[in-house]
Amino acid sequence: MKDEKKAEIDEQAEAQEIEVSGPMDEVADLTDRLQRLRAEFENYKKRVARDAADRSERASDQFLLDILPLYDGMQLAFENLNRDKDTEAFVAGAERIFAQFEQVLSSKGVTRIEALGQAFDPAIHEALLSLESEQPKNTIIEQFSPGYTRDGRTIRPSKVAVSQGTTPAKEEKE
Repeated sequence: MKDEKKAEIDEQAEAQEIEVSGPMDEVADLTDRLQRLRAEFENYKKRVARDAADRSERASDQFLLDILPLYDGMQLAFENLNRDKDTEAFVAGAERIFAQFEQVLSSKGVTRIEALGQAFDPAIHEALLSLESEQPKNTIIEQFSPGYTRDGRTIRPSKVAVSQGTTPAKEEKE
């Protein structure tokens, strides 16, 4: 009877091992899949970062390709000035190069901010001075440096002087 009991216990132990090994195999399989997914995700993140750096570098290269003809033109103008001493031709060449600069900026969607006489807007203007003036308060009365926008975004604000309006003491004297 003891042998029967022992055989019965051994059978039960084997059955439980089979029942336990099934879920254990599933856990091992899921762990392996999870590790593979983690490795794939890490590779994906590295690839996306590398692609972003490549796109940035290509954009920078394209910008350089756009301005290199302007640089070459200036270099040629100075070489001709040194060789021929013809200042009129140099000025004419510089004007053409300036026009090319404007064309490049325009093709990139860059526009100049009109500031003089406009109402001060802190989104597109940077006030460097506030001066008494006959102009209404917060009117731009002087522009020190032009500002630029690109596709509706300010890329550099205009540096300006803003009117404080007239002072009460001056108004009383008049």
